Amino acid sequence: MTTVSNRPQSPTRKLERHLGDWMRARLPFAVAELVMFLLKMGWASLFGALLLVAMIVTNQIWQDNWPIARYDALLAYALALQALFLILRMESWREARVILLFHITGTVMEIFKVNAGSWAYPGDGLIKLAGVPLFSGFMYAAVGSFMARAIRLFDMRFAPYPPFWSTMLLAIAIYVNFFAHHFLPDIRMALFAMTVVLFLRTRVWFHIGDTWYWMPLTLAAFLSSGFLWLAENVGTATKIWLYHGQSASDWVSLSKMGSWYLLLFVSFTTVTVVFRDVLMRCAWKPTTKPAPASATQGSPAPQPPTG
Repeated sequence: MTTVSNRPQSPTRKLERHLGDWMRARLPFAVAELVMFLLKMGWASLFGALLLVAMIVTNQIWQDNWPIARYDALLAYALALQALFLILRMESWREARVILLFHITGTVMEIFKVNAGSWAYPGDGLIKLAGVPLFSGFMYAAVGSFMARAIRLFDMRFAPYPPFWSTMLLAIAIYVNFFAHHFLPDIRMALFAMTVVLFLRTRVWFHIGDTWYWMPLTLAAFLSSGFLWLAENVGTATKIWLYHGQSASDWVSLSKMGSWYLLLFVSFTTVTVVFRDVLMRCAWKPTTKPAPASATQGSPAPQPPTG
């Protein structure tokens, strides 16, 4: 079994080790590992989870006659949350750069989609750009925050990794298609196929405690798109935004999972642009054949390079 005991022991890492040891002494190993996986995923998605909490709470309490609009209050909350994450070193400045990139690219797409009639932001707000509250960019930034934090917390490796230029072309094509399909034929089916072709052999390697596991990258993207679809339903149910012809009581179409699936590949490529060391991690080659037969089986994986 590959150990990672020589990794730097940050306070979070020490807490993880103590909690993991405590649970493994009291629960079946597989159950303890699953609980630790869910806890680490929850910690990685904390920024997005706190945004969802704010959407739910403000939807319940906000009054139209209050001196500040709900969207503006949510923007102030998101900015304060980001500052707090940086002050407490829950996110690094490099991770903040990822969030900024997501905020910019997300806001640009929001402005286009809103003015194309795909969806709308029905509430009032002073800090809006072309009908889009600037708070909306943080919903995309939450995806970037999750990815960057998950890669760090799980010490992820992605191997074998396709040529970087090919992933960049795919990400650009996906992003452009979100705009172009309003005027040109929608090529998303071809883009779905390309994600499989490029990443069919790519595995996400991650560790829990001293054990390494893996999952196909395409499966990880599919599962993540399901959680993002659920989060999107929270957004529409709390009237943050609504699709054309949708009421707050309607569920978002399952077809939107496909959009999130594609957007996750754009997101992942954006992370690799900022975190070039992620690509360096992806260059390692196993010195022995990995043993697991599925994503849920422990692996005596080869020791990935450190640094």
